[in-house]
Amino acid sequence: MKIEGTTILVTGANRGIGRALVEEALSRGVKRVNAATRQPMAHPDRRVTSLTMDVTNAAQIREAVEKIDALDILINNAGVSPIDDLSDRRVLEQQLAVNLFGSYDVTQALLPLLARSRGAIVNILSLASIAAVPFSPAYSISKAASFSLSQSLRTLLAGRGVSVHRVLPGPVDTDMTRGLDIAKASPESVARAILDGVENGEEEIFPDPMSESLAEGWRSSAVKALERQFAAYAEATPSSGGHERSSETIAREPHPCCSA
Repeated sequence: MKIEGTTILVTGANRGIGRALVEEALSRGVKRVNAATRQPMAHPDRRVTSLTMDVTNAAQIREAVEKIDALDILINNAGVSPIDDLSDRRVLEQQLAVNLFGSYDVTQALLPLLARSRGAIVNILSLASIAAVPFSPAYSISKAASFSLSQSLRTLLAGRGVSVHRVLPGPVDTDMTRGLDIAKASPESVARAILDGVENGEEEIFPDPMSESLAEGWRSSAVKALERQFAAYAEATPSSGGHERSSETIAREPHPCCSA
């Protein structure tokens, strides 16, 4: 997929990686960028359409979707990352509401448009989705769940021509990491690498020096091989086609990952 001439939607587009993605997409000649933010966003480029969308607000999602008549690429970037110690369930619930269910709800609402264009879904995750960070475990849990969601969507949507890309950045110099005294990549360099990865058809995108050091090991790992093996089951599993199996029947059947 080439970015030039496409229509893109970016959630969390007002700052950090989201804002950098808007600018990078414009520099690559997109037809339109739908910039989804919780508050209206002004932009001098006429190709940018501001959409008011809190990803946890179903009504706002519906209203935003009604304003879009075509879409090639959805970038689920909106997220939150408070420091916590897993002592407060409400913090975990907030993380899941934004980082998991927010992406899920936006994706489901826009799926008909993406299927029509045979487009792409880009989920901005984190290296914390595959190795939890100790100062923000609730964030790590939510991103791990979104990691699995992305993998499931990739398999389920392949037959409809929709690709799903997981972005796994390390520390990026944004508001989320302002208090961390560690090396960070710039949002602009990360945005360039993300759109390069989409154009190159990379399933996992490692957009900064820290994450890139893990890329080759990941792509040749046993976990990645297992993902491909499980994805193959989708081709071998017949759809219900009006002959739905009961839950009791499914429960009696051997699971492919647990049977000899």
